[in-house]
Amino acid sequence: MNAPQNPNVQSPIEIAQQLAKTFAETAAERDKRGGNPKTERDLIRQSGLLSLSIPKEFGGQGADWKTIFKTVQTIAQVDSSLAHVYGFHHLLIATVQLFSQKQQYQPWFEQSAKDNLFWGNTLNPLDKRTTAKQVAENEFVFHGDKSFCSGSMDSDILLCSGFNDEGKLLIGVIPTAREGVSFLGDWNNMGQRQTDSGTSHFEQVKIHKDELLLNPGPLSTPYSSLRPLIAQLIFVHLFLGVAEGAFEVAKETVQTQKAWSKSLAENAVNDPFTQKHFAEFYVQLESVRLLANKAIETLQWAWDIGADLTAEQRGQVSIAIATAKIAATNTSLYVTQNIFQVMGARATTAKLNIDRFWRNVRTQTLHDPIDYKFQEVGEWVLTGKVPDPSFYS
Repeated sequence: MNAPQNPNVQSPIEIAQQLAKTFAETAAERDKRGGNPKTERDLIRQSGLLSLSIPKEFGGQGADWKTIFKTVQTIAQVDSSLAHVYGFHHLLIATVQLFSQKQQYQPWFEQSAKDNLFWGNTLNPLDKRTTAKQVAENEFVFHGDKSFCSGSMDSDILLCSGFNDEGKLLIGVIPTAREGVSFLGDWNNMGQRQTDSGTSHFEQVKIHKDELLLNPGPLSTPYSSLRPLIAQLIFVHLFLGVAEGAFEVAKETVQTQKAWSKSLAENAVNDPFTQKHFAEFYVQLESVRLLANKAIETLQWAWDIGADLTAEQRGQVSIAIATAKIAATNTSLYVTQNIFQVMGARATTAKLNIDRFWRNVRTQTLHDPIDYKFQEVGEWVLTGKVPDPSFYS
């Protein structure tokens, strides 16, 4: 017989919904301001959601991927910047599991679960300005700059990377407060304005050898190569959440609007053109939801296989996620742009800042070119070849 459930214990989804409700109160104003959302990040810490992806044996919740992605999607409906850094936290937890061994990451996970530590990203494998030099048998020095470091400021632990003299990428895990680590605070883009995705600087930062993820290392096996696919699926749920948030704002707005003067209907909700637009929004959103669910199921299947995952099985995950990524990109851009068609000119007032939905997905959908997702899926359709693993596919 199963033990009775405590009705007073909130599920992760309910906690995310509660956070989203709080974040929604200040999201428009904070988007204009930019900078670091310290108060809101602390609320995420206090919520307990940071331990979702940490296995139970290390004090975490050991949630499945469906739950983790749903919390990202829920927060993205009101604040895609916070959803971004929160989603990346779970990506970095997964990265450590995929690139290293239990005996190495166990103490990091136990401390993270105990103290609600927020992980930050200074990986960016395309930026090779940070060097990694070995100065002793067990000591390396990272030096240089790294761009697009989402969530690095106000983090507790950093995933960092540098290139050695042979051009090999080395990835390390260090405390954010490590001597020599600093942040330029130079992120001032049109969207995702509170992700702190600016430049991090490493000034002769000492990295111990046991802080480097060397076994099995980055993208060295089909299983470890699930890392970029998890990142892509985070984006899928980020885009889907933003589009859903924009859809709800538009839906709520038209409830009290009069129809256009030439319409035969009195109220906007009864106008056939308005109804057509909302039908199109709904169909596209529902399509992304279905594709996203299929992608999650495929990822969870591969994750559960573990180290025995084959290259072909990994490729199946890649195609499922690339398909969802294409749909989520196109739908999020379409919905966030066209909601103004149903809300009218008053929706463009700067006070409402509704354009943030479009600005945020337009910015984040440029993370890696969607054209290459089309190419990967098209090549697979025509030849059966699955995408080659990289940090973006």
